[in-house]
Amino acid sequence: MIMTGRRTELKEKVIAEAKKFAVIVGYLWVLFVLLQLHKVAILREQNPLAPFGYQVGFALINALILGKIILIAEAFHFGERFKAKPPVYEILFKSVVFSVLLVCCDMLEEVFVGMFHHKTITESIPKLGGGGTEGVLMVGLMVFIVLIPFFLFAEIAQVIGEDKLFSMIFKR
Repeated sequence: MIMTGRRTELKEKVIAEAKKFAVIVGYLWVLFVLLQLHKVAILREQNPLAPFGYQVGFALINALILGKIILIAEAFHFGERFKAKPPVYEILFKSVVFSVLLVCCDMLEEVFVGMFHHKTITESIPKLGGGGTEGVLMVGLMVFIVLIPFFLFAEIAQVIGEDKLFSMIFKR
């Protein structure tokens, strides 16, 4: 009897974590695909045949990796040093840190793809936002802004409950 209760509790926890992971990955995947579409749109001004297809797959891989990192960070109570302060501090802190992490992951991805195509690491480093520090900062700023609503909704869900937030958004 006790074992069945523990199993049920564990099953419910696994399902809740899987749902949370799916939401995180879905949001990040849409974000990454939009960033890739933006990049392709800019590249197509110079090259009408700029590829897009394989980048959707890389966007999903990046979303899965970063989604798992976000779940691990939550398990270690990442950003909770701001619990005594208004939630905006935690939201902005997480947005900054994860936007930096995301830009780094994007750069690593481009280096790995370049190495696969027999390029040197230097040749493979992406020219984010047109290249240089300024370009990297622009991309980082865009990601930072897009992550704010994500962490805002996560904070609201934590305060009022995920079911209530879902009901408020998707039900009358």
